[in-house]
Amino acid sequence: MASSRPHVIMSAAISLDGKIASRTGDSTLSSKKDIKRIHRLRSRVDAILVGKNTVIQDDPMLTVRHVIGKNPVRIVLDSMGQIPTGSKIIQTSYYVPTIIAVSKKAPRKNLERLGRFPVDVIIVGKNKVELKPLLRFLHQAKIKTILLEGGGTTNWDFVNQGLVDEVLVTITPYLVGGIEAKTLLEGEGFSTISKSLRLKLRKTKRQNNEIILHYI
Repeated sequence: MASSRPHVIMSAAISLDGKIASRTGDSTLSSKKDIKRIHRLRSRVDAILVGKNTVIQDDPMLTVRHVIGKNPVRIVLDSMGQIPTGSKIIQTSYYVPTIIAVSKKAPRKNLERLGRFPVDVIIVGKNKVELKPLLRFLHQAKIKTILLEGGGTTNWDFVNQGLVDEVLVTITPYLVGGIEAKTLLEGEGFSTISKSLRLKLRKTKRQNNEIILHYI
């Protein structure tokens, strides 16, 4: 991990065939036990990061609910500032610190709309949110650890730029299929296996009918 940015942990539950959601967007893969584990992990990090599409698709709160612990700062990547103000993240921003990262292309009307809520809107990037400057800003804001719970596109952007330090994946007992179903990593992908990110398996854990893999 670079000393000028937070430590990034990518976390996800995936099916046996690598899907994080069905073709209709259903992402209820984790068991109740795994959900509790994820919330415990959330309570131990400084921030959770997702992309705009995750907010639109799942409308998550990204808070700690199933265990006792602090709520991390919530960070949403939203280049155009389009996150719905009726979303749970915006509506709960009155008591959970929330950062919306936008680009310079975000229309003023969208920024004004977000400005009516107690969220911190930061501009990092000309045409889209640039991750490295964002992480430097977050590091300066004393955010040391980030839990990346993004969709496939956001996950790919972090992996492609070498910004993932750990990966925690729960393998769930489902075969989902579907060419339109989202996978753990989307985007262009690496052209060859030799160019891809190679990780070291640190720990495995059986959790009833699931397996948790911890890579570094």
